[in-house]
Amino acid sequence: MFKRIVVLLFLLVLTMSYGCSIDHNVADDYRQYLANNKGNSNLLKTDFEADYSLTDFTDKHHYEFRSATVGYANLWIVDFGKILDETLQSPDIQVSFGRLSLARDDLENIKKLVLFDLQSYEFSDFGAHVSLRIALFESGNKVFNKVYRADGKTQGSKMFFAGVFGMKNAIQQSTKLAIDQIFRDFIEDVNLL
Repeated sequence: MFKRIVVLLFLLVLTMSYGCSIDHNVADDYRQYLANNKGNSNLLKTDFEADYSLTDFTDKHHYEFRSATVGYANLWIVDFGKILDETLQSPDIQVSFGRLSLARDDLENIKKLVLFDLQSYEFSDFGAHVSLRIALFESGNKVFNKVYRADGKTQGSKMFFAGVFGMKNAIQQSTKLAIDQIFRDFIEDVNLL
């Protein structure tokens, strides 16, 4: 009997290690998530106008993880650069700034440039943890540089009760809440410049 249990456990571990994986890309419908949650950011207003850009690391960021809570066969993929860019172009951010536009020209020739540089992103303990450096350049000179850190509200109950069906929303919501907090702090700082 003990031998059979050991063999079954071995086969279970082997199956989980080499079994099929179901990929879930969180950024794929993030624009729709933002549209469904329009007006929930509670951001301050500023007259600040600038162009923005993402560092290459931020733009190409790719984070994968699994969660035993919703099934280990599911692979959750977070491309933070895509999520951040969707956020920057969202109505909530756009109405909070005088102007914040994606830089399309040579970055050195832009009068005011905000550069977003992801330091770290992690989804653990049922929530998103974001560290984002934001630098402001005026005519090529760095005039502001600060690392903002925020933790999105934990989503354990959504993950536990809704399982795989609620996991993407849990990641999106926690990530959005962290990004919103970073932008609230950044707008406060910009209003003091």
